[in-house]
Amino acid sequence: MKTKQKRIIPCLDVDRGRVVKGKQFKNIQDVANPIDLAKRYNEAGADELVFYDITATNEGRSIFLNVVKQVSEIISIPFTVGGGIRSLQDMEKVLEAGADKISINSAAIKNPDLIREGAKQFGKDRIVLSMDVKKIAQQKWQVFINGGRQATEFTAETWAKQGEEFGAGELVLNGISDDGVQQGYDLQLIESIRNTVSIPIIASGGAGVKEHFKTAFEHGADGALAASVFHSEDITIQELKAYLTKENIF
Repeated sequence: MKTKQKRIIPCLDVDRGRVVKGKQFKNIQDVANPIDLAKRYNEAGADELVFYDITATNEGRSIFLNVVKQVSEIISIPFTVGGGIRSLQDMEKVLEAGADKISINSAAIKNPDLIREGAKQFGKDRIVLSMDVKKIAQQKWQVFINGGRQATEFTAETWAKQGEEFGAGELVLNGISDDGVQQGYDLQLIESIRNTVSIPIIASGGAGVKEHFKTAFEHGADGALAASVFHSEDITIQELKAYLTKENIF
């Protein structure tokens, strides 16, 4: 599966079938129907779409496959799905429902072989390792699981490198402290991971203005993921792409 070098990626954080938003993984508020937003982003020229069932893992349930299927049927861009995926069987069901790529997070920490087995069965390009990280000291980030609720023993660099070695084809860096606050992506984190792995990196958490996307790309991100600024239309896909083209990013 070939992808563009730089990508703009709206994210649908879904809870019980509805798109929601929050700040730093808390204060979750209802936003919209995922079908409506998916259609809007597909028509607006987004490069990819990401769908996260944000409470599936913590609630110990499977992802809402019916919603995944409905979204997949109305879009023509690459579609990544994550949340509550714990086995090869879960991966297969998500792909059968229409996803192009599978995003795994907490389950990969608990069972790293899941990355290796998924890459072997479905191809590296279809396995995305999503990392929820929090800055705990200068130039030090810790990986969290269960929707940012539980700390792990891994630093961001250590887990990113292991994920690449296990077979992940792409990394998503979710900055917990930056999530929803619209003050910019964690550029130091992006740079550090860029110096650690060779696979594509997607920056996530903190986008507030068009310049934030520009700086993320300049510091090594291959894609920039955002939710709130797109849902509210404070930034549209069209104007963002026009700006990035003018700034010689695209």
